[in-house]
Amino acid sequence: MTDDTTAAQIELVELLGLVHAPVAITFHDTVPETADWFDAPMTEPTEDGRAGRVPASCVFWASALDATFTTAPEDHGNCSVGRFTHGFVGAEGILDKADVDTLLEVGWVTMEAFAGVAALDRYPAAISYGPLADSTGDHDVVLLRVSPKQMMEIADAIPVDFSGKPQCQIVPRAADRNVVAASMGCALSRARIGMGDDEMTCAVPAGRMPELLEGLRTVCRADEAVVGYALADKTRF
Repeated sequence: MTDDTTAAQIELVELLGLVHAPVAITFHDTVPETADWFDAPMTEPTEDGRAGRVPASCVFWASALDATFTTAPEDHGNCSVGRFTHGFVGAEGILDKADVDTLLEVGWVTMEAFAGVAALDRYPAAISYGPLADSTGDHDVVLLRVSPKQMMEIADAIPVDFSGKPQCQIVPRAADRNVVAASMGCALSRARIGMGDDEMTCAVPAGRMPELLEGLRTVCRADEAVVGYALADKTRF
């Protein structure tokens, strides 16, 4: 860990009142020489060839709240949508998969809508996840799990790009487009990682964290003052 990342995590948690620790995500161009590999068992392949260590890439977000680990491309193989958004396969490589067929069949997504889904612009050799405070400072994205109130404060502090389903596309949006990307949280991902209906996600490019923190210092202080005024004013009624 570095002093900067530890300080950033502490300040983010304090300013926003976060329940979940910020998660640092790092895309590696080469396989790390030393890494704590995610070691859950690999599933048996499905009939269409899908296998992975977790149901979907977004599940790694929840595991990274308490520990830092590195994943290989094959670890992400069970969810075709996650494989696509994380740059492991092109659209042509998932259209024959049963999970994509199901999403299209029930109308959860259309081919037209899928054409606009963001995907990482490179094939990562590995992806690391872990608490921001444990990062060595080379991470690409900081993932936040927030309430609507916290999301409003973020949006007041810095411009935010809101996107639809799938939720996982906020990570490549932040990594490739240098935007703060937020999602309302798609039903598929919510079910897989246990997100409450009162939670959202936000991905922040690592290089824009100072800008976000600077904005939040002003926004959160103003919110506290307004709440104090509203509570005092309420006593008149």
